[in-house]
Amino acid sequence: MQVLLYGSELSAATAAAALAWVGHQVQWLPHADAPWSTLSQEDWLRSEPHLMTQLEQGLAEGSLQVIEHLEDAVVPEVIWMALSPAQRSAASEILDTSLLADQHSIVLINNSTFPVGETERLHTLMGSQHTSVALPDTLEEGRAWDSFTRPTRRLLGCDDAMGEQVTRELLRAFNRRSEVFQCMPRRAAELTKLAINGMLATRISYMNEIAGLADTLGVDVEHVRQGMGADSRIGFEYLYPGCGFGGPNFSRDLMRLADVQLKSGRYSALLEQVMDINEQKKETLFRKLWSHFSGEMAGKTVAIWGAAFKPGTARIDHAPVLTLLEALWAQGVKVQLHDPAAVPALHALVGNREDLRTYTHDPYQACEGADVLMLVTEWKTYWNPDWHRLSALLNAKLVLDGRNIYDPEFVASCGLMYRGIGRRADPKTL
Repeated sequence: MQVLLYGSELSAATAAAALAWVGHQVQWLPHADAPWSTLSQEDWLRSEPHLMTQLEQGLAEGSLQVIEHLEDAVVPEVIWMALSPAQRSAASEILDTSLLADQHSIVLINNSTFPVGETERLHTLMGSQHTSVALPDTLEEGRAWDSFTRPTRRLLGCDDAMGEQVTRELLRAFNRRSEVFQCMPRRAAELTKLAINGMLATRISYMNEIAGLADTLGVDVEHVRQGMGADSRIGFEYLYPGCGFGGPNFSRDLMRLADVQLKSGRYSALLEQVMDINEQKKETLFRKLWSHFSGEMAGKTVAIWGAAFKPGTARIDHAPVLTLLEALWAQGVKVQLHDPAAVPALHALVGNREDLRTYTHDPYQACEGADVLMLVTEWKTYWNPDWHRLSALLNAKLVLDGRNIYDPEFVASCGLMYRGIGRRADPKTL
């Protein structure tokens, strides 16, 4: 099929590479805010496994062509739109062109996270001779290629047989292992995407509240988590306490869902609480540090492992580390931070500072001369450190585990003090 793909989101880049890979002729028009010359150098794109290799292969073979202007496009069978919420006006502009004027049966696939009902509105701009479907973005950052080419599910919002048929044919190569399409009306698909992330965020925030209560009561929250997860009505997914969630998609989907609620006249106290709890949890490691030093933190040096909002990505959008850094710097604390991928994004946001030193190779460099280690992002390289080496490096011998990935008793047996989210070493077992 001839596909015109519009956008510079991760979902746009992944769709461009994958559709070209299976034989479609793809013309990719990146959004003007991030042309290909800029996009191709972005760390968050280059760090995605397999993605740049597949993009370069498509460009070399000619099945993928990057264009700079809409006028350069040939008339497509499918327009695949993957724009950010802030780029809604661009969606309208591309559909209000002569490209569609004398054509029939072009299918718009809206892969953007827009307000509920936006796919229908865009359809009216195209004209009744065309059709549209909502295909909400469900990619997992850090494994975008795998989640596109080997999906477990796809939400397909369509209100006519033509849109469903064309979309199924377009993605047929990625639907052979098992049936992954969940078909429903367009508005339902758009709302389902937001509702899913709202539910996941609620589980995380609820578990973080329980972890805070466990801390107060002297209970190890790991026992509580195991007990809750063993209940078949609950399960273990997204039931891990931590120092807050972030990311460009998760965070803005919550804001979008709250906005949908507000505009429908239904204020959501629950969503407000979920977002408030998450912002509070981003400060939890700082509060533990404050308590340990009784507020006397000026002149201390803190080592931080991890800046990215999740392992496997170079992005720091809404990441917990940003809130943590601001709180530490406000108290005169120096920070030595290691992250294997997100350091350039961090410097782009906060600039070069005398109270921030960064490392990308050896994590232990960040601990040299530090008083405390804070684990913020659970990159695999941090899971099994040399504890005796850390004990020798950290002046205050304190480890603050923001993701509960370490065993409290084992860390304590190596001569370190451990504090997690609702977890701590039991002195009776040492």
